[in-house]
Amino acid sequence: MRFLRAVCLTALLSTAGCAALSAGQGGDPDFAAQADENIRLGADAMERKDFLQAEKYFEHVRTKFPYLEAANEAELKLADLDFSQEKYAEAREKYQSFIKLHPTHPQVDYAAYRSALSHFEDIPSDFFLLPPSTEKDQTEVQAALRSLNEFVRQYPDSKLVEEAKQKIENTRQRLAEHELYVASFYARRERWKAVVQRLEGLLKNYPGTALEEEVLFDLHEAYVRLNDTENARRTLQRVIERLPGTPAAERARGMLGS
Repeated sequence: MRFLRAVCLTALLSTAGCAALSAGQGGDPDFAAQADENIRLGADAMERKDFLQAEKYFEHVRTKFPYLEAANEAELKLADLDFSQEKYAEAREKYQSFIKLHPTHPQVDYAAYRSALSHFEDIPSDFFLLPPSTEKDQTEVQAALRSLNEFVRQYPDSKLVEEAKQKIENTRQRLAEHELYVASFYARRERWKAVVQRLEGLLKNYPGTALEEEVLFDLHEAYVRLNDTENARRTLQRVIERLPGTPAAERARGMLGS
C-alpha cells in the first residue's frame, strides 16, 4: 500500500511538473517596455533552453522596434536560436538574409562565419552504430570547406578568422581521409589506375595533411603495380621534397638506393 501511494505521488508530481513546463512555454511572455530588455529576457530564455519563449521575445523586438539597432540584434538572435536547436539550414538562411540586408553591420562577419559554420556542424558524425564519416557522403564537408574559405577571403580582419582556419584544416583532413578510403577501396580490387587518380587528386587538392606520408608511399606502390618505374621513382623523390628531414624521407632515399 505504501508502495502504491509512492507511485501515485510520483505520477502526480510528474504530471504537475509537465503542466508547469507547458505553462512556462505556452502563451506570450510579459514583454518589457524596452527593446534591449526584451533581448536580454530572450537571451535568458535561450540559455535555459526555453526556445519557444526566446523566439517570442526576439520576434517581438524585431516587429515592434523595427527602426532600432535592437531589431538587428533580434534578427541575429533568431538565427542563433535555430543554430542552437541544430536547425542548421534554417539558421543559415537567416544569417544569409542578415548579410544581404545589413552588409555594413559591425556583426556581419559573425553572421557570415556562423553561416559557414552551419555546414561544418551539419557534417555526419562518427556515431559508433553507423559507418565512419569517411565512408559517408561528403557534400556537407565540401560545402563547409568552400564556405569557410570564402569567409576567410571576405573577412580577413575578423577576429573569427583563426577559428575558421582551424575548421578549414579539419575539413581538409576529413576530405583527404575520404579520398584515401576510396583509394584503399580500389586497391583491394587491384584497380591501380583508379588508385593513382584518387591519390594524385588528394595530394593536389589537400596538400600538407597528416596523411601525406601514407599517401605518397601508397601512390608509389600503385605505380609499382602498374609497372610504371619512372613515376614510382618520381614519387619517392616527392617524399624527399615534401617531407624533408623526416624518417619518411630517409626511407625514400633508401628505396631509391641513394
